[in-house]
Amino acid sequence: MILEPLKAKDLIIGQDYLTWLWFRSEQNNGQWQTVEGAPFGLAFEGRVMVQSGEGESLETAVCSGPGAELHEARTGLVRGKKVQQAKLRLEEDGHEWRVTVKAEDFSLSGFKTPKVDFHLEEGQDPDGPFLEKMYLLERALFFFDQLFLRFLKLRFSSDWDKELQALRSWLDRA
Repeated sequence: MILEPLKAKDLIIGQDYLTWLWFRSEQNNGQWQTVEGAPFGLAFEGRVMVQSGEGESLETAVCSGPGAELHEARTGLVRGKKVQQAKLRLEEDGHEWRVTVKAEDFSLSGFKTPKVDFHLEEGQDPDGPFLEKMYLLERALFFFDQLFLRFLKLRFSSDWDKELQALRSWLDRA
């Protein structure tokens, strides 16, 4: 038996993930922990794209606004749309990252890390600022990976139906 290759329209895990992430972030007041227990924050910030359908019946709504007050996007979720793209803010120990994530391929754009001082004092390692920047990129990706792992464990567990009920209740309050 030959299996047909999956098409992009069949891959909704990214949309499910971003939709769940928005829901859980609001429920947790943006507070998360790594598997090791290190606290960090994640919030949806300012811009969300929701989408449903395909081809000529594709419906997209792009909503911008302060913080998580994206009422039109949440209304789109109530109507069956899912998050296609979102601008996220990550925080840890006073450091802040901003990034836009696309659901279809988890591509990242507009990635902003905490500011790194590139002014070198005499005797400092010239590679220091570059290495610090790479560490900050890696740290944000680590948080994103931690959340995706948590989502996958939940998504493929028997608790997923209960989580969907909680998500629907959250949408009913939209």
